[in-house]
Amino acid sequence: MTQRLIVSRRALLAGAAGALAMPAIRPAFAQGAPIKVGVLHSLSGTMAISETALRDTVLMMVEWINSQGGLLGRKVEAVVVDPASNWPLFAEKARELLQVHKVDVTFGCWTSVSRKSVLPVYEELNGLLFYPVQYEGEEQSRNVFYTGAAPNQQAIPAVEYLMSDDGGGAKRIALLGTDYVYPRTTNRILRAFLNSKGIADADIMEEYTPFGHSDWQGIVSRVKRFAGEGKKTAIVSTINGDANVPFYRELGNQGIKAEDIPSVAFSVGEEELAGIDTKPLVGHLAAWNYFMSVDSPVNTEFKRMWAAYIKNDKRVTNDPMEATYTGFRMWAQAVAKAGTTSVDAVRTAMYGQKVDAPCGYTEEMFDNHHLSKPVMIGEIMENGQFNVVYKTPTAIKAENWSPFIPENANRRRG
Repeated sequence: MTQRLIVSRRALLAGAAGALAMPAIRPAFAQGAPIKVGVLHSLSGTMAISETALRDTVLMMVEWINSQGGLLGRKVEAVVVDPASNWPLFAEKARELLQVHKVDVTFGCWTSVSRKSVLPVYEELNGLLFYPVQYEGEEQSRNVFYTGAAPNQQAIPAVEYLMSDDGGGAKRIALLGTDYVYPRTTNRILRAFLNSKGIADADIMEEYTPFGHSDWQGIVSRVKRFAGEGKKTAIVSTINGDANVPFYRELGNQGIKAEDIPSVAFSVGEEELAGIDTKPLVGHLAAWNYFMSVDSPVNTEFKRMWAAYIKNDKRVTNDPMEATYTGFRMWAQAVAKAGTTSVDAVRTAMYGQKVDAPCGYTEEMFDNHHLSKPVMIGEIMENGQFNVVYKTPTAIKAENWSPFIPENANRRRG
């Protein structure tokens, strides 16, 4: 083992603040082919508003790890492709990354339909995908590590909060989502959960719109009428991509304030709010596992690292970026432990990996390929940041097979 490799492994396994410090002199790399990291995020189309920042996060982490001596003494290179918010194209680009570029790992996808599109490719070719966004669960693949939230780490706690006295005591819920697998499956779980809490189907409104939907006047008007029938009402939003901009604008146009009809979003963070006038939205909510406003030493360093890389003080951090960062660090630790980038060896080395994450909690990867994560609920502030009004005392283990799906009764969960 070379001295350079010893130093590299120590850096990878050290605390975040020390490990993220950029050395003044970049080390030389050993002979050998570079380790290739695939980046599979939409840089155009309806999802570019969300996914471009994740491309940038991976590039930042590649630059960081090379500043630490690379991995196994070898340079790490990013291979970026643009599936352009086109779900079949995701599968084509995934195959290109694995067969043409021969990447060792891929960080990518946002929507569940894009993940479902590439999953058969990664399983067929034994590739390794890190998926960084909250999702509906009901999946577990030996070729995917899920670093975003499962429903018990986001959706269910958020609805519980809305129903609590602190959250306004909602008795009616409007489920508004983009028309694809994540919103529909999540809302199936939430409907069953709400029914178990005594909320009847008549008190649940459910509507779906296509990606990029822009005319929200009619739907928001129907929500107002639904809320005007005598019971405290809240909105649960699984709207994805750039459709969020006109949706939130219409909430403001129709004067829907948080104290009257609170809205909690599962796919809206700091990046999406950056293009919206947030003044009419103050007090509306989002449920995530990280917010940029979190006060922790690791988050301070994460934000400093991002600002130094992106060279734009107006660019924010958000939850899927933090999940990308955490996943990258765990993968690097697993490669160092395994002594190879072989997918089978890295997969085994991933189990039990821990990272002190920017959310302020230590997160751990379990053998169900999901992370333990805290649950946080934040109120939108005028500056586009979130004031955290609720968080769990510890990180919660993911339950990727929901007990509210009857078919899961005999499955191993968690």
